[in-house]
Amino acid sequence: MSDTQESLTQRVEPLKAGFHVIAARFIGDEPALVLADGAVVIGSRDTRFHPHGDAAILVSALDDTIQLTGGDDGKIMATQADGSTTLLGDENGRWIDAVAIGPSGAVAWSTGKKVVARDGKGGLKEWLAPTTAQGLAFAPKGYRLAISHYNGASLWFPNTEGKPEIREWKGSHLDVTFSPDGRFLVTSMQENTLHGWRLADGKDMRMSGYPSKTRSFSWSHDGNWLATSGADAAIIWPFKEKDGPMGKAPRECGVRHSKVSTVAFHPRALVVAIGYEDSCILLCRLTDGAELLVRPAKQEDGRVTSMGWCKTGNRMIFGTEEGVAGVLTLP
Repeated sequence: MSDTQESLTQRVEPLKAGFHVIAARFIGDEPALVLADGAVVIGSRDTRFHPHGDAAILVSALDDTIQLTGGDDGKIMATQADGSTTLLGDENGRWIDAVAIGPSGAVAWSTGKKVVARDGKGGLKEWLAPTTAQGLAFAPKGYRLAISHYNGASLWFPNTEGKPEIREWKGSHLDVTFSPDGRFLVTSMQENTLHGWRLADGKDMRMSGYPSKTRSFSWSHDGNWLATSGADAAIIWPFKEKDGPMGKAPRECGVRHSKVSTVAFHPRALVVAIGYEDSCILLCRLTDGAELLVRPAKQEDGRVTSMGWCKTGNRMIFGTEEGVAGVLTLP
């Protein structure tokens, strides 16, 4: 990346999507899209698979090897890079609200209050949350699952008989994420704010001032920064110190006259991709604030719904709610 205002638009290869993009990621080296119509598109040759048959896909999660999807058919499916699929769970037609991928082949899903954890050997454990489980996230180390719900978040060790540990904070908690070092837990809330806990002692952290809800999180590769959507810039909170962002102002990157809908940190550099509700995409470098245009605004293409980097960080994939998608290759 070099001077502000430089453009990378000519380095974007379009992908065929055609429907609302739920997730845009890489499976290994292959670009992959998950579409609301039930298709999983793998590779740049428009190879489509339908792991849920005629059913729609509601939620998705991805690691380097599988695309995990939950459908309105109540099934939880894993799709590999070659298109092969595996049925991991079946909730008998109940809509799947959230899915997550954990260590050593573990996955989790929720439907209503019911949360299911499946370890890498296929063993299943169930837990009923106090209210509807809104978000799921595995801890970076160990077999531990965070579940966000009304009035807080719960921390569950599925392989133990003990009750989950509840972190309380009044209100409706939506998505949830662990910091990469496992020191902090952060949720987005219905009240246009974030809430966090320092897990060592349960200390609360409140991150407010958003004009709309935050529905996209992304941690920097060193775990020192958390980028978030929900404002007319990417709001990036500092987490390097032991108190996290408490008493510190966030960074703002990519200020525009459109709200940020999606954020994705580069896997190796302090560079964040920022997607907006008008379909514009920028790259912003934290060290000096330099910005590069990846995609100009086109209102008719809808908001950017998902972005993801390959492991090496030389390619980034994106998708929008109106079915526009592409892959950026950095020079």
